[in-house]
Amino acid sequence: MAEQTSDPARPTRPDPAYLDAVRAGIERAAATATPLTSGYAGAAEALRAEAEAAVEAAGPELLALSHDLHAHPEEAFAEHRSVRALADLLARHGVEAAVGVHGLGTALRAQVGGGDGPVVAVLAEYDALPGIGHGCGHNVIGAAAVGAFLGLARALRSGGVAGTAVLLGTPAEEGGGGKETMAREGAFAGVDAVVMLHPFSYDVAVQPFLGRRQVRATYTGVPAHASAQPFMGRNALDAVVAGYQGIAMLRQHVPPTDRVHGIVLDGGQRPNVVPATAVSEYYVRSAEPATLTDLCARVDTILRAAAAMTGCGVELEWDRAPAYLPIRANREMAARWTLHQRRRGRTSLPPGIVPETLAGSTDLGNVSVRVPSIHPMLAVAGPGLSLHTAEFAAAAGSPSGDAGVLDGAVGLALTALDLLADADLLAAVRAEFEAAGGVLDVEAFLA
Repeated sequence: MAEQTSDPARPTRPDPAYLDAVRAGIERAAATATPLTSGYAGAAEALRAEAEAAVEAAGPELLALSHDLHAHPEEAFAEHRSVRALADLLARHGVEAAVGVHGLGTALRAQVGGGDGPVVAVLAEYDALPGIGHGCGHNVIGAAAVGAFLGLARALRSGGVAGTAVLLGTPAEEGGGGKETMAREGAFAGVDAVVMLHPFSYDVAVQPFLGRRQVRATYTGVPAHASAQPFMGRNALDAVVAGYQGIAMLRQHVPPTDRVHGIVLDGGQRPNVVPATAVSEYYVRSAEPATLTDLCARVDTILRAAAAMTGCGVELEWDRAPAYLPIRANREMAARWTLHQRRRGRTSLPPGIVPETLAGSTDLGNVSVRVPSIHPMLAVAGPGLSLHTAEFAAAAGSPSGDAGVLDGAVGLALTALDLLADADLLAAVRAEFEAAGGVLDVEAFLA
């Protein structure tokens, strides 16, 4: 039960009983779960071993990179030191990286290989959160991606496989939507598949991520003396409150994976003046593009109705930063990841074990509807820790985070190598992508 306190200035702590039950259910389901399997050969074992050895050889540098990113967190679009750290490590391995590409000053692109053969991109993230640093573990993502790219570079340079490996450093996942900007600037043109990972509290091959749009509502009322002549005013704060209450009532009537959560950015200046301006902002999330569209329409209606019922004007601004679409998972690729994580002593859980309600949003969703993609989750923290907390940030810089860097780098490298080496596997990946709807015109969808 919730912790009680006799201090009225302190909040009660939420009861962890639900999360305890979720963890127990995951443990029971995981004990009998059947991991994803693949019927394809993938790359030859000698080639896999070569790529894995390259990752291990670069291990000390990769961990140093992860620690450096962790110790010097930089927020969205300001990751200048971070992207330079990636480029410097690549340069030490004879790879020239271009910084400031695809429309963003802190984006990075490097590639090896060329000529005939597929093109596989490994994505790196390295932005941090305000106040808590790498509470989402992007230091692990960035270092693991560089390690995977170096493993692929070794395999390609050996001549044992044809194709191209691309490393893309993608800024501003935490709210800035860097991948959408890069996609519109051609970053994924000609790419056959995309691989990346994300730290988590469980090893999961496929975990849903919700689509997310943002809306800011600016209400305009009529100021008046709140005591002497309140009847001559139109209260913009009342409109914000009415909208907030309407959203609260909406929550009862949406699918269990839908989320709407908001804050008041401006509620007026003084209590004795009827507020002439008030502003609220909401994140609207859903598990499918179609349900996201429906939910946004309902939220839009509520926010406009709040203006009408209070006699205020309203301006709604959708998507000040790029919207995030739900991730379209590719199980054929996820099965290869599962196989290679077993090689590293990890059991990557199949879909449906970790509840889909434990989900956030990512701009990888916008890539996954353009190019077949995977975004597996890698355990670097215990099951009691949540992303976007100081505790998770500590885990991302700990020995468990270090293990995630190396295991993740090998998993990504070998999955990408399979796609380069096995034409039948890549054809199956493409067929699954097409069956799920093929390429989505994201710009038109969000218009």
